[in-house]
Amino acid sequence: MVRAEAFATRGRKQKKRTYRSLWIVRLNAAARQEGLKYSSLINGLNKANIKMNRKMLSELAINNKAAFSEIVLKAKAALAN
Repeated sequence: MVRAEAFATRGRKQKKRTYRSLWIVRLNAAARQEGLKYSSLINGLNKANIKMNRKMLSELAINNKAAFSEIVLKAKAALAN
């Protein structure tokens, strides 16, 4: 029972890591289509004071490309300043 609990705990932590890396890969692909790298996108969002998590950004990049493009434009503008 104790061993099963340890594996279950480890699995829950691994699932979080796996999803975060998936969101980052999706964001990198979408950002590169817009002319930015992932790291530049995140840096620009921080400078523009846009507080969105990677999960929501990833969903926007997939389901609402127009909104994601607007966010990328704001990030680019913040990087230019």
